[in-house]
Amino acid sequence: MKVAVYHNNNDIRLEERTVPQIENGEILVKMKASGICGTDVMEWYRIKKAPRVLGHELAGEVAESKSDAFKKGERVFVSHHVPCNQCKYCLNNNHTACQTLHTGNYDPGGYSEYIRVPRINVERGTYVLPDAVSYEEGTMIEPLGCAIRGQRVVDVEKGHTVLVLGSGLSGLLNIRLAKLQGATVWATDINEYRLEKAKEFGADVVINAKEDAMIRNVAADRIIVCTGAPAAAAQAFEHIDRKGIILFFAVPRETINVPAVEFWRDEITMTSSYGAAPVDLEQALGLIENGKVNVQAMMTHRLPLSEIQKGFQITAAAGKSLKVILQPDSF
Repeated sequence: MKVAVYHNNNDIRLEERTVPQIENGEILVKMKASGICGTDVMEWYRIKKAPRVLGHELAGEVAESKSDAFKKGERVFVSHHVPCNQCKYCLNNNHTACQTLHTGNYDPGGYSEYIRVPRINVERGTYVLPDAVSYEEGTMIEPLGCAIRGQRVVDVEKGHTVLVLGSGLSGLLNIRLAKLQGATVWATDINEYRLEKAKEFGADVVINAKEDAMIRNVAADRIIVCTGAPAAAAQAFEHIDRKGIILFFAVPRETINVPAVEFWRDEITMTSSYGAAPVDLEQALGLIENGKVNVQAMMTHRLPLSEIQKGFQITAAAGKSLKVILQPDSF
C-alpha cells in the first residue's frame, strides 16, 4: 500500500508498505478521504516526531473486520484520539485531558491507503456515516468536533458578542457554531478571500486585521483565537470585555504575553481547548447530517494521495484555500 511519510513541510515521501494485519476487535479501513489539518503544516509542532505518517481526519470503508460492531463494506469516520473513560479527567467530563486520548492513534496514519484501527478506537471512536454524509464530509467531523468542544469550554450563548480572530477553516467553523447559538459574530483576517468566506458563513461584521479602525470599539464577551499569529494574541487582550473569556483555539509558537493589570482588574479568563471528546464528535456528525453546518462549501481542493506535497503547500500558503482533501489515487 502507498503511505505518505512526513519529514518536514517540504519533504513528504511516498513509500510502499505492507497492509497492516488486524487482531481481534480491530478493523482495517480503506481510506476514501483524508483532510489536511492546519496543525499538520505547523512544522515547529510536527517536526519533533518526524518521520511519521500524519493524517487524523479520516473517512473510509471497512475493508476487513474482526469486530462484532462493524462489518466489511460499511462507511465510517474514525477518530484517532479516544479517551479511557476511567481516569479523573474523563470522570469529570474533561475527556480531552485524558492521557489515553493524548497518546493513542491509529496505524499508520490517515495519509495511507489502508489504516489499522486499534480496538479502543473501534469501540470509542468509530462511527458509521449516514447515507446523507459523504466521505469528504466525514473528514470534517473531527475539526467541527474540536470547534464544538472549544465553544462548550467557553459557553458561547445567545446574546454574546463573539470575536473570531482568524477566518481560516477553524475560524469559519467557530463563526457558524456561534451563529447557531444566537451570538453576534465579528470576524477578522488579513486575507480578503477568507473575509468574504466569513461573511458567507454568517459573520455579522468582518474586519481586515491590518485596518483596525473598526475593531477599536469592539468589546467582546468571548474571543476565539483561530490563528497562531502573535499579533492576534495581543489583539485578543485589547478587545475582551470585562468578565470576558479568551479561547486560544490556536496558539502562537512564541510565549503569550498577558497584560497583568488589565487581566486582574477586568477579571478576564483565558483558556484553551484541544481536540474533541466523543460527545463532540457525535454532535458534529449530527450537525453535518442535518445540514446545519455546510462543510462541503469549505472544501476548496481535492488531490490524490500522491500529490500530498502540493496539498501541504496549498494549506501552508493559505491564499484562496480553506480545506484540502486527499483521496486515494485509485478513487
